[in-house]
Amino acid sequence: MGTAPLSLDEYQAGAVRTDRTRGKGSGLDLAVLGLFGETGSLLSETKKKQRDARSYLGYEASVVEEMGDALWYLAVIADHAGLRLADLAGSQLGGGPDATFAQLQPQRALPLHVPTVAFEHTLLQLAGAVGRLATLGARGDLAANPDLPERLSAVFGLLVAAANEAGITLDQAAVRNLAKADDRWPAKRVAPPLFDDAFPAEERLPRLLTVDIFERTGGNDRRYVVQRCNGLFIGDRLTDNIMTPDDYRFHDAFHYAYAAVLGWSPVTRALFRLKRKSEARVDEGQDGARAILIEEGVATFVFGEAKQLGFFEGQRPGDLGFAFLKSVRQFVRGYEVETCPLWLWEEAILAGNEAFRFLRENRRGRLRLDLVERRMLVEDLPT
Repeated sequence: MGTAPLSLDEYQAGAVRTDRTRGKGSGLDLAVLGLFGETGSLLSETKKKQRDARSYLGYEASVVEEMGDALWYLAVIADHAGLRLADLAGSQLGGGPDATFAQLQPQRALPLHVPTVAFEHTLLQLAGAVGRLATLGARGDLAANPDLPERLSAVFGLLVAAANEAGITLDQAAVRNLAKADDRWPAKRVAPPLFDDAFPAEERLPRLLTVDIFERTGGNDRRYVVQRCNGLFIGDRLTDNIMTPDDYRFHDAFHYAYAAVLGWSPVTRALFRLKRKSEARVDEGQDGARAILIEEGVATFVFGEAKQLGFFEGQRPGDLGFAFLKSVRQFVRGYEVETCPLWLWEEAILAGNEAFRFLRENRRGRLRLDLVERRMLVEDLPT
């Protein structure tokens, strides 16, 4: 059975639920800036496809995503102004009180391989219409401006026209956009099952695990980090492996956070000899050397980004950049953890950085991993 067509009102309600422009200065002006930016992104995608026609992959998917983002901002702007998206569609677009996106585009969508001249011209018109919308805000209270509904309706009409010429449907763009928003800001946060639930107990990551991490000084004042679990020292001595010391030697806090929150860490599995050998394909493909290198790459990338931002001190769930989180998940394409939602990745990254900051400040600490509650706590190490 097919999915029921998405109505404009249903989509607007879903978009408004994830609206984070409210409470940040003039939320309406911020949303207009967002719409302007997404229109520019559509033009940029077209430019890149024309410039790098053979090497630029994913053009159609990018256009669908950018269309969805533009539609999101349009729905949010309308809500700020007390307007319904269905009313903006109006009779000229085939809309009505219970209009669906499918009704606005009854024709069949065709694959978009290259930008057409008509598509380019409509995007330029769309940019002009959004620019005229922005000028209303420059004159004063945008929400109270009597010309706002007409300007928004014009933008909506050009979005529909651009989608028609691109061979995509706004229904597809809207559905994907809601899924994208739910991936980042879900109505209810429910973590997926742990990846090793169905494996023998001796191949599962411990559901509760305590690891002590502390720094020591060797010859020539060379500092290194050692780890202890259940009274036994584990792993190798860790140093920063860089010309200018930056405390990267404490970065295993990231791996433990991935294990606790995501239920994934080939590095931790290797360290505790918990590879899933009962299934050869999983043992090799998910827990092998390449997976370990991928995780180390993720940790290095996150460390590099966090280092520039105070290791995310003061950041809370919902604060990390969407593009940053997408880039992190891009690292693990093809591995089981790519199914973890962005919000869960954010929690793992924040937990790892919180522990890292503690270890960096105190030069020692105790990590308590709880895979049942999907969290990791850090505390002082008893003397």
